[in-house]
Amino acid sequence: MATATSAKNARTARKRTPARRAPVRPSAPAPKPAPADGASTAERGGKPRLVRDSFTIPKDEYAVLEGLKLRAANLRRPTKKSELLRAGIASLGGLADEAFLKALERIPSLKTGRPKAEESRKRKPRG
Repeated sequence: MATATSAKNARTARKRTPARRAPVRPSAPAPKPAPADGASTAERGGKPRLVRDSFTIPKDEYAVLEGLKLRAANLRRPTKKSELLRAGIASLGGLADEAFLKALERIPSLKTGRPKAEESRKRKPRG
């Protein structure tokens, strides 16, 4: 009987398909430590990490932003709103503390959060 069992195992072994293995993926490279001198990504030669954000701005200040876009286009330097904001941030970053505080004092504080839509304030008639 031992031969019958071994013959049966041999037949079933041939019928089995080998298990599929998942393709071997190379592991992700280890993150490089940041330089101790505090150099930014752009200064090191890599791509800067981008952050997406949203904010509320008064309509009159938004109109100034659009005017600056037109001004840049007239100077043959079309620009995006994000570029204008980044240029403003760079300019503020270069100010002395006293001038920086004066610039901040010219801007009124805003209530945080999203403005309510005019449509949601009005009650829609049912029917």
